Amino acid sequence: MAPRYPEWQDKEPFKSVLAGDLKGILSGGYPALIEIFMATHSGMTTDEFGPAVVEWLAATRHPATNRLFTEMVFQPMLELLGYLRANGFKTFIVSGGGVEFMRTFAEITYGVPPEQVIGSSGKLRFEVRDGKPVLVKLPQIEVLDDSVEKPAAIQKHIGRRPIASFGNSDGDLEMLQWTTAGKGARFALLVHHNDATREWAYDRNPSIGQLDKALDEAAVKGWTVVDMKNDWRRVFPFQ
Repeated sequence: MAPRYPEWQDKEPFKSVLAGDLKGILSGGYPALIEIFMATHSGMTTDEFGPAVVEWLAATRHPATNRLFTEMVFQPMLELLGYLRANGFKTFIVSGGGVEFMRTFAEITYGVPPEQVIGSSGKLRFEVRDGKPVLVKLPQIEVLDDSVEKPAAIQKHIGRRPIASFGNSDGDLEMLQWTTAGKGARFALLVHHNDATREWAYDRNPSIGQLDKALDEAAVKGWTVVDMKNDWRRVFPFQ
């Protein structure tokens, strides 16, 4: 999109994005990420957005591994999803990522259909263009699916309290709390990213994706904490 917006060359956080400066991007925290989200996820119809994402995913590779981003998925997560579905569970993705973005690849990558993906979303406006009804993506956040918004979004979209929830940051804390507060057997799990060699190492004090309060509560309430470095034989399917 950058050629259409030359002013991004000198304007943050876009300047850092174009320079590949991850630290510069993260220094702006969530406000910077929201600004990027609104700029890249609006100004087009939903019918235009989907193919644009598919094209991007087919051509863009991870800077460290040179793998497609759809290959950068956790092997244990794929195994868990398959195990749950094989035993009669219905699986959902509940993420702070853009919902329209995730729906383009969730079914192929994770086996989760679009209607079972919940995420952050911008406002939509119905229009008729050239005699055809369309939905236009607006540069306005409708919901940021993180923290307290996650259990609310689950109730709105699914209408059932989860039996099991899995997370990896403080943004998942309320979802895990709400899950385990239900009657009967419940399960909560946190993935602790502590493998700097094969993936990434962060927890208490990162620029984004903090795992602090949830880690403490897991110890108190007996939630399962996965030690990525020692518990996972393989992190990614290609390893």
